[in-house]
Amino acid sequence: MGYRIYIKKDCKAVVYRVPDWWGGGRFNPRLLGIGIVMSVGFAVPMIAPDSGVAYTPRAEIIGHGNEVGASAPNVYAESLEPPQPLEEIVTATLPDRVPEALWTSVKVANGDNLSTIFSRLGFTATTLDAILASSDEAARLNQLHPGQTLKFQVAGNELLALQFEPNARDSLEIERSGNGYVGSLITTELDSRLRQSSAEITSSLFLAGQEAGMSDGLIMDLVAIFGWDVDFALDIWEGDHFKVIYEEYYKNNVKVSDGSILAAEFSNRGKVYRAVRYTSADGRAGYFSDTGASMRRAFLRTPLNFTRISSGFNLQRRHPILSRIRAHRGVDYAAPMGTPIRATGDGVVTYAGRKGGYGNTLLLRHGSAYDTLYGHMSRFARGMKKGARVAQGDVIGYVGMTGLATGPHLHYEFQVNGTHRNPLTIALPRAEGIPADQIGKFEAATAPLLAQLGESLQAADAMVVLSEDTANIPAVP
Repeated sequence: MGYRIYIKKDCKAVVYRVPDWWGGGRFNPRLLGIGIVMSVGFAVPMIAPDSGVAYTPRAEIIGHGNEVGASAPNVYAESLEPPQPLEEIVTATLPDRVPEALWTSVKVANGDNLSTIFSRLGFTATTLDAILASSDEAARLNQLHPGQTLKFQVAGNELLALQFEPNARDSLEIERSGNGYVGSLITTELDSRLRQSSAEITSSLFLAGQEAGMSDGLIMDLVAIFGWDVDFALDIWEGDHFKVIYEEYYKNNVKVSDGSILAAEFSNRGKVYRAVRYTSADGRAGYFSDTGASMRRAFLRTPLNFTRISSGFNLQRRHPILSRIRAHRGVDYAAPMGTPIRATGDGVVTYAGRKGGYGNTLLLRHGSAYDTLYGHMSRFARGMKKGARVAQGDVIGYVGMTGLATGPHLHYEFQVNGTHRNPLTIALPRAEGIPADQIGKFEAATAPLLAQLGESLQAADAMVVLSEDTANIPAVP
């Protein structure tokens, strides 16, 4: 007697006992055919090692005594004879080839959006629409920024899940559900810790800050706070020093970002400036001196990053094109074509259009007493029209050479009650400070931080997480 193997339509291999005359004895063509079928049947699990189903040798599949896994003689031997007359000895199910689900990370590059990323990964527009329809929070995927990371779980060509962290606190998770997707936003509260740093400047502010353990971003924040009173480009001296109290945010005991500077002190050529962060009753946060005066001016000194001043304020200047005496009631800042121009103060657009020799011109009204003019623009920023409100620092246009101009530059004018004043020398007013009726609340909230600034720091403790005794300083409201 011998054995016969059938491969069924449901991918099961079935072994039957057959008489010698059919092929169980000596070699004949039928036995060769059986061997080919057996080879194909057992090659399937071997060519899919990642399917998760282990390959079982033939001697373990066909066994003696009805025990799957027991030792068995060679199925090709002439004398193969089971101890019991079984019509069907064993059924072995061949493994399904299920694709393995893999996670892929994609970093957002310049010019990328969700559509271009999906296209690169081979996902269809239908899948993209289903992802964006998964939840209201999925709309955040339309606001990707370079450097952010998207994670995709893919099996074959099918998208199973997507993960995106728009910030350190939030995580958007979208998963396959039936024929669509379901999204949810998971928010994790970060641990806030106070840190204190101090340093003395021996060569540059940036080197001193880095040696104290501060990031470049924090150093720039320090410059922004005191930039109205200290010229950090030309007036920093060896021996100047600073102290800073700031927040750090941690997620699962891992630092994820710097927070705000809560209080700072800067000594420049012996003069000490102090600032503390405070949020007013209307929700606006800003930096104020210990007396409640605003640290910032109502106006920026210059409206752009310029190469040089090509023409100053001069009421007796000879015009370079008209070649006659014509008062120059502003300052010309030479800068590359397309350089962003920023509003020097909060205001309202009173004019946006062509204005004679000024070319493309924008006029801003700041309260009842101040006006600024920006001329020779190549173009206006989006939304710049009469009645539009702008905030200090907003981009309002771009450097050009429209009108009477010999090269790309910005013509900037500053008026007080209708009278032109020199933007380079006028004493700029400070922004509004703490109102008198709120000064008591301000002093109570900021006193602990100002007291902490007054304590001396040892050089070895320039960067140290505050102990429990000092870390319980109340947060600024």
